Amino acid sequence: MANEAMWGIHAGRTGDADALFLKQGCIAIGWAAMGDLSSLSADREAFKQRYVQAYPEAKKGGIATVSGIPYRFLHEMKTGDLVIYPSKQDKLVHIGRVEGGYQYLPAKDHGYPHRRNVSWLRQVPRLQFTQGALYEIGSALSLFQVKSYAEEFRAAVEGKSGEAVSVDEDATVAVVSEEIEDTTRDFVLKRLAQEFKGLPLEDFVVHLLQCMGYHARKTRVNEPSVDVIAHKDHLGIEPPIIKVQVKSSSSTVSDKDVSALYGKLSPGEYGLFVTLGGYSPACRNFEQGKGNLRLIDGDELVDLIFVHYEQFDARHKGLLPLRRIYVPQVLDNG
Repeated sequence: MANEAMWGIHAGRTGDADALFLKQGCIAIGWAAMGDLSSLSADREAFKQRYVQAYPEAKKGGIATVSGIPYRFLHEMKTGDLVIYPSKQDKLVHIGRVEGGYQYLPAKDHGYPHRRNVSWLRQVPRLQFTQGALYEIGSALSLFQVKSYAEEFRAAVEGKSGEAVSVDEDATVAVVSEEIEDTTRDFVLKRLAQEFKGLPLEDFVVHLLQCMGYHARKTRVNEPSVDVIAHKDHLGIEPPIIKVQVKSSSSTVSDKDVSALYGKLSPGEYGLFVTLGGYSPACRNFEQGKGNLRLIDGDELVDLIFVHYEQFDARHKGLLPLRRIYVPQVLDNG
């Protein structure tokens, strides 16, 4: 039993296939426009091409990942594999075993024509699993392999988990909190790199500084080393004056770039360098020796965004869509 693969599956965004899964003893995926998948060769490229033909409006960046799901459903999932289905309807985790090969049944349910029969072995309350296991089966993908916490689900199939996992004893809480934060940080940085490449990032930094209480404006286009001027007074004539350079690249900033910004500072002025990437050790050493210089890397930029996001205008919130959620905090029982 320990050798079979384990798959997680979701029943649509709102759990609309829940009754199909549990009442008809099957699992299913959408992609109805792709037609009968068994007519394709056992090759990911064939699935990718069929997906592009079926959904020409699909975004290019995610085609390989999304088209890989029907491929895995047909060719990687095997009879005997275990299936984990966290139901949004009854709040139970249903565990089953794949009983047969791929079937194409467009007449039965137009939304989910690609099916495989499953015998459901056990249904387990969510509270009997660690936070880490629940996080893994909460994947954003509709079909995915369960690996990190597979043994925990196997134990549930064998009836070895019967009580709710105490939060105090759940060592995965810290891991989950960190993974959620890391995922959000990665999303923000990727979104910034995608939506604010080049000059638009300067506009974003202007808006962020305004949300922080500064008056900020862009300098003339192509002015070397200084992209933004920020100040506290309305006219911009009272110190301190902050000169800002912005880099939208994710590469490491060199000390040459930082020195160029610093060379633009007059007595009493401050320098701020903002990048989506990081800084070389020489840059950090240079910063430590200068009381009027501040280097903001991608991680610290995300921190500032989190703090001031509620002050963003509708346009910037739309370009960087986030919503407030609560994540577990590790309990200190010391």
